[in-house]
Amino acid sequence: MAEHDTIYKKLAKHLSALGMGYPEKDELFDILKENFTPLEAEIALALPTKVIPFEAVPLSAIKEHVGIPEGQLEDMLANLAHRGLLYAGKTKDGGKGYALQQFGYGFPQTFFWRGTDHPHAKRMAELIVQYTRIKELIEVYGKTETKAYRYLPASQSLDPESHAVYPFEMIEEVVKNAGTIALVHCACRATAELIGKRKCRHTLESCIKYDELADYVIEQGIGKKITKDESMEIIRKSEEAGLVHLVDNAREGIKHTCNCCSCCCWSVGTIRRRKIPRDTLMATYFLRETDLGKCTGCGLCADVCPVDAITIEDGIPVIDREWCIGCGVCAVPCPSSAVMLVRRSDVLPPKDFKTLLDNILRERHGNT
Repeated sequence: MAEHDTIYKKLAKHLSALGMGYPEKDELFDILKENFTPLEAEIALALPTKVIPFEAVPLSAIKEHVGIPEGQLEDMLANLAHRGLLYAGKTKDGGKGYALQQFGYGFPQTFFWRGTDHPHAKRMAELIVQYTRIKELIEVYGKTETKAYRYLPASQSLDPESHAVYPFEMIEEVVKNAGTIALVHCACRATAELIGKRKCRHTLESCIKYDELADYVIEQGIGKKITKDESMEIIRKSEEAGLVHLVDNAREGIKHTCNCCSCCCWSVGTIRRRKIPRDTLMATYFLRETDLGKCTGCGLCADVCPVDAITIEDGIPVIDREWCIGCGVCAVPCPSSAVMLVRRSDVLPPKDFKTLLDNILRERHGNT
């Protein structure tokens, strides 16, 4: 094996050790080879893996492991961050630092967050589609008890006066509690468009980032800053369009909201096509039920269900409880307010983002 090939094999193994680690396969080797020079790969190898996403380390900690002058190293790290290959943010002590992009938290999304006109995006879309197949999704998301993501119900499906709703179950609270907010393109729709598989009818600009992740995409020119009012308008339009809110599976410190369609989305679409069992892939806290005294049997809920979990039998909605994701999208067009969301159990999401990803890291790799 050529010396340059060896460094990419080492980097692939290194990235697989992350809490949200990259599955090792030939397509990953090709992706790394097309994005990192051998020297850049050496720098990436100097970054720690036993950390949660966006946990940055300072330049001094990286410099210990690479024989590069400090000024050159700093320039190369900044360039890697600008290209979306590393995360750049604040360290625990408030200084400048860097971290590896983790699967689902920067990789492979940064290739597409800028949109479809980025010159490198088409080639990456071709490779990513080959790389992220069902087996790999199960490897990343299906092998830990703690799930990385959950769905938040559409606002119209949760009436706080008639449901026992916690604040963290409402998308308005996520936006209200955020500091910085940024908007990027949907990686799933961009990928589908770039490979010519389909052009989704929904807008590409629909993925919302919060706090340190928002700071990162704004500073690197990957996304644009938006206000809380603009965020809520995007969310309102997403709900009207039948899109599903996907967020981190935590009560506090959520870093992103994806507004997912069923034709392109890696999660909603995979469940709709029955490729991976719902509970293997995602955390689902609600299921749909129906107030039969109000239901008119119009069938609008079945028409809009993003995962095809509703059928109308003898004028009554029948819910497939094995596949319902509790997204509340079916409540939006209901003319009689007959849709109810009922909590599956008393189990709650992990307290915050750090607890969530610490749990996943521990479950994947044991005590760290």
